Amino acid sequence: MKTETSFLKNPFFISWILALLFYTLEYAIRSSPSVMIGDLKESYGATRTEVSSMISAYYISYSITSLAAGLFLDRMGARKPVFFGILVLAIGSLLFGGSHYVVGYAGRLMQGAGSAMAFPAAVYIAVKAFSGKNLATAIGITQTLGMLGGSAGQKLSNTYLTNGNSVTSIWIFFGITSLILALLAFLFTPKTEPGEKIEKQKNFLDNYKIIFGNPQSYLSGLVSGLLFAPTTIFAMIWGVDFLQKSRGLSHETATVACALVPIGWAIGCPLLGWVADKIKRRIPVIIGGAVLMILSLLQLAYLPNLMSVNISLLLMGIGSGAAMIPYSIIKEVNPDKVKGSATGAINFLTFGVTTLLAPLFSKLYGSKLTKSLDADSLLQHSLLFFVIGISFAIVISIFLRETGNLKAEEVN
Repeated sequence: MKTETSFLKNPFFISWILALLFYTLEYAIRSSPSVMIGDLKESYGATRTEVSSMISAYYISYSITSLAAGLFLDRMGARKPVFFGILVLAIGSLLFGGSHYVVGYAGRLMQGAGSAMAFPAAVYIAVKAFSGKNLATAIGITQTLGMLGGSAGQKLSNTYLTNGNSVTSIWIFFGITSLILALLAFLFTPKTEPGEKIEKQKNFLDNYKIIFGNPQSYLSGLVSGLLFAPTTIFAMIWGVDFLQKSRGLSHETATVACALVPIGWAIGCPLLGWVADKIKRRIPVIIGGAVLMILSLLQLAYLPNLMSVNISLLLMGIGSGAAMIPYSIIKEVNPDKVKGSATGAINFLTFGVTTLLAPLFSKLYGSKLTKSLDADSLLQHSLLFFVIGISFAIVISIFLRETGNLKAEEVN
């Protein structure tokens, strides 16, 4: 009989810890640019819109590479894909924050490409490191630490820069830290589990033919993407600037407020997932989280004195935790043999939504931020942009298949 701590002796436990650090680090790298738009603008000699476009480039490569991440893990195991994922993230970090716009843009693309391996790898390794009864907890910890990494990335980067350090030096730090982590991951990640052989697929794209042949996969990705967009576009790119200009907040105060969004996400993700399992319904919880997001954004836009901006954004983050529920649905509406690739597919769809909406938001609202004579009105319109998107997510979720009430043997 295995003891409760038998996973500590599992050769994949240390590699799971390293995968956790990878996921936490990539979220810090993902979110940090939001507090340094002014520094990057000066460093690159670019406009605010150009800097925003460069920051958003992360999601282009992230969404595309997500499709390959799960397949690489299935075909090669964790060791090489994790090593190369962190290595690409490291090189991208070293290229970013310099003085040449094209090099910085390429670095941001590399950051997104390398980061796409983090979450699928953490889940893949967790499956090997933990028994079934501990797996859900391990995956929950993974997601929570990722979001905390996003919050810490904003807060610590802002503190580092306000202490007089250069924007270039912080990306050198991120790059060196990633290189060290890549080496540790290569040294401590087993090639395969003892006695296990990695099954080769006859056709590299067979899994995705199944997943993308199912309309429910698209619906899951759209719902998740629309619920996640306020976090990726507003909190992690434009939020600090908007709150400074429209509400007169200091850079430090605006940074703390935006950093509360991923903290709210870290709370809402496991909480709403637990509620969905408890009531055995997924769709009502998705709609409930979406409604909380809408109310929080409308209050922030039109009734700012009702609650502090910190509470508003924390609640918005908690509601956006519902964006992870479609990650369960896409696995449950597709066959067992493609569940690993389903994570890559929904990452592609979710962040594909961000890739499409980020430049649209930048053109409609971000580009007008420095020119607008009524920044408060601009903030209201910009938040309505997300309210409309979340409302679409509610409508789309009605057409999702309810899988929360299925017995284990009924789930594909």
